[in-house]
Amino acid sequence: MDAIRHHSFGPPEVLVLEQVPDPVPGPGEVLVDAVAHGVHLLDTSIRRGEAGPPLPLPTLPTVPGREIAGTVSVLGDGVDPAWAGRPVAAHLGPVPDGGGYARRVVVGADRLHALPETPDGTPLDPAAAIAMIGTGRMAAYTLDVAAVTPDDVVVVTGAAGGLGTLFVQEALHDGARVVALAGGPAKLAVLRDLVSDPGRLALVDYSAPDWPDAARTALGATPATLVLDGVGGPLGTAATSLLSGAEGADAAGAGRLVAYGWASGSANRYTAWAPDDERIESALEVRYAVGPDAPPMGDQRPYQERALAHAASGRWRVVTHRVPFAQAARAHRELEERRTTGKVVLV
Repeated sequence: MDAIRHHSFGPPEVLVLEQVPDPVPGPGEVLVDAVAHGVHLLDTSIRRGEAGPPLPLPTLPTVPGREIAGTVSVLGDGVDPAWAGRPVAAHLGPVPDGGGYARRVVVGADRLHALPETPDGTPLDPAAAIAMIGTGRMAAYTLDVAAVTPDDVVVVTGAAGGLGTLFVQEALHDGARVVALAGGPAKLAVLRDLVSDPGRLALVDYSAPDWPDAARTALGATPATLVLDGVGGPLGTAATSLLSGAEGADAAGAGRLVAYGWASGSANRYTAWAPDDERIESALEVRYAVGPDAPPMGDQRPYQERALAHAASGRWRVVTHRVPFAQAARAHRELEERRTTGKVVLV
């Protein structure tokens, strides 16, 4: 079967399409004929040989990827016959040798999610399901950590990414005002098209040198109360300053920073969001959705099921950046260069 492997750590070009033997499901497992394969930012770190906690580096050669969707084709011993032929999605778990960038993937039956039906009676699109199994799960968990209320004014960094697009939609659904930060007119247009009522949404291009001023103008006299940041570094620090940086605002006003990633590549992953302004730092409540200070997610399945249900119902419109399966190197490069919107999926 076709699979994407790398025999060394390095740039995207180490990812190559090869033929490998078909896997065979064991007891309690199924074989899934995959049609969609999730690409995660962590996959790019592993490919470069830079991964650390929560995953060790894999043994080479390796097939990357931990998110797949497709159809169950073979059942292992002890698996419920009802799974045969069903469209499913699955997260393969916290393993360095994921195996998800392959045409056929062995999955534990306990990890399967049947694709929910949309209002027209058809199963959820597999690429959208991929986004919900990993990214949607993390979005649901992070939103629980953030506890958005109708009184919040929410700043979302990386708002056109897989998580950001979901945060923007859910914060608006919860009645909050949202300032969405994204790089360039094309990404802002994607966000604009996501919402039916843009009255509580302000779009700011963070690639413009004066973007913090534009964000403060959008905020007016009301500072942000919550920053959802998966970028860190200078962008995350500048976004955090909006918690008490609005004209006429009380500099000691309360605000929450929820840190859930480190797309900036900061070496200090879990403290890259600390602002420079001591006034803001002293007023800040920091909550982590990743890292050693994050509350445990516990059972991931309820978050996955919630995300799948939101996507199937249309509450969350899922944005995907789709790349042909054989062009995995392109997918990695575009993700690393921030040329993607939404969840990156090999199809």
